[in-house]
Amino acid sequence: MRQRIHFVVDPQGWCCMGLIIFVWLYNTVFIPKVILFPHYEEGNISIVAVLCYYFCSLFCIASLFRASVADPGKLPENPKIPITEREHWELCNKCNMMRPKRSHHCSRCGHCVRRMDHHCPWINNCVGEDNHWLFLQLCFYTQILSSYTLILDFCHYYYFLPLKKENW
Repeated sequence: MRQRIHFVVDPQGWCCMGLIIFVWLYNTVFIPKVILFPHYEEGNISIVAVLCYYFCSLFCIASLFRASVADPGKLPENPKIPITEREHWELCNKCNMMRPKRSHHCSRCGHCVRRMDHHCPWINNCVGEDNHWLFLQLCFYTQILSSYTLILDFCHYYYFLPLKKENW
C-alpha cells in the first residue's frame, strides 16, 4: 500500500522537528568524533561498532521523516458511506463532516483522522490509523540509538582504556 505524503503547517511542530534534527546531527558528528573514531584507531573497538552506530542513526532519521510526512488517515472531503455502515458514522462538530465513530478531529491539523491516537509535535503530524506503525518504528529506533549512545558513553568512561593521544 502506497503512503500519501502529508504536511502540517504548524510553527511549534517545525521547531520541535528542527530541534530533533539538530540533536541528531550533533550526535552523528560528536559521538563518533569523541568516542568511536579515537577508540577505533587505538584498537579498543572494531569497525562493526562504528558501522552499527551509523546504521542506527540512519534508521532513526529515516523513520522520523517517514512518520512526519505519512498520511495519518485523514478523512476525504466527501466520504462514500455504505448504507449498511451509516449507523457507525457520526457528524463532527468542528468540521461538519461525517466520520467513523473512532475518528477524532485534530485542532492542530484541522481535519478528522481515523483512529487518531494523538497529535505529536515531535513529528509534526497526527498519529492515526495509517501511520501508527511508523510512529512505533520511530520510537523503537530512537530507543535503540539512545541506548547504544549511553552504552558507548559508559564504556568510554569506565571500560575502555584511556586514550593515548589527546582528543580535543
